[in-house]
Amino acid sequence: MKTPKQASIPVQNVQSRIYRIRGQQVMLDRDLAVLYNVRAIALRQQISRNRDRFPLDFMFQLTDVEVEILVSQNVIPSKQQLGGFKPYAFTEEGVAMLSGVLRSKQAVQVNIAIMRAFVKLRHAVLAHQGIARRVEKLEGKVDVHETDIRLLVQDVDRLKKQPGPDSPINPSIL
Repeated sequence: MKTPKQASIPVQNVQSRIYRIRGQQVMLDRDLAVLYNVRAIALRQQISRNRDRFPLDFMFQLTDVEVEILVSQNVIPSKQQLGGFKPYAFTEEGVAMLSGVLRSKQAVQVNIAIMRAFVKLRHAVLAHQGIARRVEKLEGKVDVHETDIRLLVQDVDRLKKQPGPDSPINPSIL
């Protein structure tokens, strides 16, 4: 039995094209076009022909403010260079839906690589959250220990200020 051919697109190449916009991990139409080896306008045409496959939770068009932020971060060229067009952002589900619209072998390989990249990022986020919870727990323990130590130091200071016993202490009393 033959095993399926592995995606030839490096996951790191895909991960570098995933952005966080509106609290979601998304990919921009122009980056997807590069990965799929099609022109961005051809990708957008396919999407407009199949608009019912892309509800707002699968794909959305960026606002002017979001475009300016991405331009300032050198993620995308200026709106003038984009011909005044505002890019579309695709969620993981939207990228998966593209596999039904773009049917080339390249599209299949790209989708496999993209799904792997999204899964890898999700695992990294979950691992980060687990580490953050453990650090918070440790910080709480450290705070408790700091309080205990501060109280012990205060008790020792108080004992130092009290006058000592007049005669030696009999060890059998202790």
